[in-house]
Amino acid sequence: MKFSQKISKLLLLLMSFLILSACSLPGVSSSQEKAIRVAGLATTEGRILNEIVRQMIEHETDLKVDTINNLGTSVVLHQAVMQGDADVTSVRYTGTEMAATLGIEPEKDPDKALELVQEIFAKDFKMKYYDSYGFDNTYAFMVTQETADRLQLKTVADLEKYKDQIDAGFDSQWLIREGDGYPGFVEAYGFELANKHSMQIGLVYDALAAGKMDTVLGYSTDGRIASYNLVTLEDNLKFFPPYDASPAATYEILEEYPELDEVLSRLVGQIDTETMQKLNYTADHQLTEPAIVAKNFLEEHNYFREEE
Repeated sequence: MKFSQKISKLLLLLMSFLILSACSLPGVSSSQEKAIRVAGLATTEGRILNEIVRQMIEHETDLKVDTINNLGTSVVLHQAVMQGDADVTSVRYTGTEMAATLGIEPEKDPDKALELVQEIFAKDFKMKYYDSYGFDNTYAFMVTQETADRLQLKTVADLEKYKDQIDAGFDSQWLIREGDGYPGFVEAYGFELANKHSMQIGLVYDALAAGKMDTVLGYSTDGRIASYNLVTLEDNLKFFPPYDASPAATYEILEEYPELDEVLSRLVGQIDTETMQKLNYTADHQLTEPAIVAKNFLEEHNYFREEE
């Protein structure tokens, strides 16, 4: 046998040995259990809830989790699931799903809204839309305490008296959003604000506290409401629909890993509005990483296990 043929045989044997060895190593097998892909929003709240879901799953099961963080909108979040890039979404809001994802007239009754969204998600998207975590993160018009006292502002309707004078800061997406966005607001309340400023949602609180804006539209669970001592105005015409927050998961992933359903169900009703606001405050004002905020919260509540 020629020398070159011997070398070729040796190389072939070596490659075969390496392939067989790799197949026998733990964590290399082609049948290795896949990771659960959990997607979340770019907001502080979205990042905290993404971590709560991830840490609950990894602490309570043998499953591994890959997180998809910082998705810009609920529509993008939904598309990630529909395109097969995610299995679980850590937070969905009923009002947003009705207006943006489903494009239907928002139901104003919280229980009916949740039931409606759950039915459509199950039928059209093959997803389980869980009952609420326990909080409603609605849109809210806000002013400083000083402005509220000076202008005697208590409700959103009170802003009409100052519609041509005040500077108002709004999330750029809300200004053009149909349903629960600015066009619908004008129709419901019957007035426009002359000095509108398009802003990133994360900047509106700072702008209001710094006196650069007279009123802004923010989220009712944001921790900066407490840190800046802001006042939320009553939506006296009930324009905004309920925005109860829930996780959601595909039926496919729940059927493959039934233990996942038990873990996600355990989070239902465990986070009220005040608690979520405190968690957001800890991250935004005290500059604690969302992963640490989630870890401390879950450990404090013993991962919501039933008392033994």
